[in-house]
Amino acid sequence: MFEIDSRLQQDSLILGDFPLCRLLLSKDANYPWFILVPKRAGVSELFDLSQDDQAQLWKETTCLAEALKGEFAADKMNVATLGNVVGQLHMHVIVRRHGDAAWPAPVWGRVPPVEYGPGQVDAIRQRLRALLNDAYEEA
Repeated sequence: MFEIDSRLQQDSLILGDFPLCRLLLSKDANYPWFILVPKRAGVSELFDLSQDDQAQLWKETTCLAEALKGEFAADKMNVATLGNVVGQLHMHVIVRRHGDAAWPAPVWGRVPPVEYGPGQVDAIRQRLRALLNDAYEEA
């Protein structure tokens, strides 16, 4: 049975679902930081997915990254699957801007996380709803 890793649950908010992946938002408001988690049990590596699921993960990642780049005025999109702390396969899709809290370094551990203020998560949900239309279903 598919479940989100406890560390991802602790560090993020569920936004909705793509056909393959659950879409999460990192609780760190320093960056628009999204996480895609394939809804497959026991998967820790990309190659653990079927070929169809691998293609679908890339399709969802590309769709999300492309939409976010324009909407959030990204200078660079960081897309990565690391899994050194959380073994469950998950894809980070992070909007980076010149001058953001960690630029040009990686975002991990660079600065303390900043909590979202009142209404900010709802505003992100509204932006995604308009951007992604029928590509994903909001939670």
